[in-house]
Amino acid sequence: MAYFQYLSQNPAVFLSLAGIVGLLVGSFLNVVILRLPVILENRWRQECLEFLEQDSEETGERFDLVFPPSHCPHCGHRIGAWENVPILSWLLLRGRCRECKAPISIRYPLIEALSAVLSVTVAWHFGLSAQTLWGLILTWNLIALTVIDIDHQLLPDAITLPLLWAGLLLSLFGIFTGPRASILGAAAGYLILWSVYQLFRLLTGKEGMGYGDFKLLAVFGAWLGWQMLPLIILLSSLVGAVTGFGMVLLRGRDKNLPIPFGPYLAAAGWIALLWGEDLIAWYLRLSGLG
Repeated sequence: MAYFQYLSQNPAVFLSLAGIVGLLVGSFLNVVILRLPVILENRWRQECLEFLEQDSEETGERFDLVFPPSHCPHCGHRIGAWENVPILSWLLLRGRCRECKAPISIRYPLIEALSAVLSVTVAWHFGLSAQTLWGLILTWNLIALTVIDIDHQLLPDAITLPLLWAGLLLSLFGIFTGPRASILGAAAGYLILWSVYQLFRLLTGKEGMGYGDFKLLAVFGAWLGWQMLPLIILLSSLVGAVTGFGMVLLRGRDKNLPIPFGPYLAAAGWIALLWGEDLIAWYLRLSGLG
């Protein structure tokens, strides 16, 4: 109890702690982003082989989020604890493996820094509260979903479905919204994008988005309530349209190539988590409806 009182009386210490935890979680998120798609692909391949009654491809070697330990993909050098300190190790090693000097992607420290910055922002916004704890959990998962979707155009059920159930359960305690708004939000979030998907496929014969997008919007509906869905859809569509147009215009990206929608949904949902009510109130005042 005294510990929480100390943190509440010393916001700088509380925010610093949030940043440090964000850095450490960001380091783990790099592992999740790299390994979870491979784990799922291996599982799907194994299930297909079992369905076809073919021999298994399993090698007997354990591969999950913990094993094998982190190592250089080029030379196999096992990364020691001092080489795995968020951001600092990458800077000290000058972005290269200590053994073979192969380059280490700058994405690793960037994700760690992003996790720290967003964690501090959530802690600053909500203060020392249950909302901060669950807001951090949602934020970290959104970072993983965003990067995985960029890399693989995949929003894994292994992340979205637990988040959906967590949002529904949290509503029982009124952390972000109540049970009625949460249940309606989860259902509406899924059905809105599912309906758009079906209409687009009917008109064009193409699939405009994946089922993971439906589930992610359902997650936000469950966490924040149905009232936030229009704002999230508007923000994600606006950012997605501007970004997509910019990529076509500036980088010559083929406009027929699919662009993952998950990152825009994640960004819009995170903004709604922190400032959704303020943005809605501002719009109502601006429109004269408030």
